[in-house]
Amino acid sequence: MGFPDITPDLKAAMPQLRGRLLANQSLAELTWFRVGGPAQVLFTPTDEDDLAYFLAHLESDIPVHVVGVGSNLIVRDGGIAGVVIRLAPRAFGEASASGDIVTAGAAVLDKRVAEVAASANIGGLEFYFGIPGTIGGALRMNAGANGGETKDVLIAATGVARDGTTHTFSNADMKFVYRNSGVDPSVIFTSARFRGEIRDTDAIRARMAEVQTHRETAQPIREKTGGSTFKNPPGHSAWKLVDAAGCRGLRVGGAQVSEMHCNFLINTGDATAHDIETLGETVRERVKANSGIELHWEIKRVGIPG
Repeated sequence: MGFPDITPDLKAAMPQLRGRLLANQSLAELTWFRVGGPAQVLFTPTDEDDLAYFLAHLESDIPVHVVGVGSNLIVRDGGIAGVVIRLAPRAFGEASASGDIVTAGAAVLDKRVAEVAASANIGGLEFYFGIPGTIGGALRMNAGANGGETKDVLIAATGVARDGTTHTFSNADMKFVYRNSGVDPSVIFTSARFRGEIRDTDAIRARMAEVQTHRETAQPIREKTGGSTFKNPPGHSAWKLVDAAGCRGLRVGGAQVSEMHCNFLINTGDATAHDIETLGETVRERVKANSGIELHWEIKRVGIPG
């Protein structure tokens, strides 16, 4: 069963809208887990001005969610009410380098930012080579890996607020903490500027190779997964806590804790979003019972249970 189609009303209220509106659009293929229900409306803006126009004319009581490449996301089986906004690479996927600065749109893959930086002899952004997401998600989550975090390299980010106004946020304005930003969650980031250091090309490439080797040998990157499931508690590694609680290989329906890296959940082929989320909650319960430590989700979970 789908949601009521509100796209005709949206189009009537926004005669100058240039982006695409789709009603009851499946989201499963937009997530790495390949699960989940539809978006009531999926909106793909043509550019930043189009996004701002849409938000300025959208009724304030209609919920808004943003998805990138869906690498760190569970969409629940009942789907997402309201509007889901997807920033497509065509409009938000440019990246460039000048001096020691890299500029990137929110839809640029983190890995691509590392590549652009390396091609310009800019070091310090190699950690992005190991993060399977987009810059928009990196800004929201203070994404990091292999000893680096977004907060270490960000100069400023641009975003559009829920009322359609555009703002620039300095590094301090972002209020970064571990795996999160303090910026109003309704702000949709559209671009960012990063500063690295001019370094030897061979050294940069060698570091990127190390990052890639670590991913390939330690993580189930060829599975349908959502990446790192739980945040590392202070002074602990989430995967070690999960392993110590006897959860390596644990299954619920078609969902399984990875045998290779037990802070990863995988869809073995026929999992539902409910299977994956239930498995995650089961792991949290067992870790709490075994160690007294409460794990917190790093993967974002959105939508209505099926």
